[in-house]
Parts: sequence; structure tokens; C-alpha cells
Amino acid sequence: MILLRRLLGDVLRRQRQRQGRTLREVSASARVSLGYLSEVERGQKEASSELLSSICDALDVPMSELMREVSDELALAELAQSAASDAVPAPMRPMLNPVSVTSVTGRPDERVTIKRPQEAVDVVAA
Repeated sequence: MILLRRLLGDVLRRQRQRQGRTLREVSASARVSLGYLSEVERGQKEASSELLSSICDALDVPMSELMREVSDELALAELAQSAASDAVPAPMRPMLNPVSVTSVTGRPDERVTIKRPQEAVDVVAA
């Protein structure tokens, strides 16, 4: 199961670390308790839209950029989950919405790679 709060926390942590800032600095700037911000980053607490707005302001990151990055993470997680469920025999597999990948050349064995700055996920077209 993919938890949106974990993906959101991971993206917030990366944004903060890219800027070389500490939890203490961001929590003070966002006017959020250090402990609560830490729990949000670890995916243990659901952040309200107001809280996200304060954190984004403190990080000087537009919320749309943050949500776009979370959306990209979610898409990759769904692809990985779908690929993992394809390895399970059909009677044991939970019902999922199918994901289709169309290759550029149309070859069924072509490998399609979706890349992020630090990672890549390989998907084999069926």
C-alpha cells in the first residue's frame, strides 16, 4: 500500500536537505513545532494544507512544485507496485487498475526506463 503522507514527507525532507537546512531552522521559520515537522517528514503525521503552505513558504518552494514532485513519486511507486503484482500468479493477485506502457518501437520486449535524478525504475513492456 502506498501512503501519500510518506511520499510527501520524503519530498519535504529532500527539499530541506537540498537547501542544507536543519529541521530546527525550517520549523522556526514555518512556525511549526520541531517534533511535528519531524513526524511529517517521517510520514507519521498527515499535514494539513495550511501546514504544508507554511512549510513551503519556509522552504521558499511553491506548493505546486512540491505536489508535482510528490505526484512523480506516486507514479513511480504505482509502477513498482504494479510490476511486483505482475510477478504474483493471477488467482493470488489483488484486483488493480491495469497500467499499460507503450514502447516507442512497438517491440514487446523493449525496456522502458523512467529516470529520476538519483534513481531509475526499469519497466518491461508486456
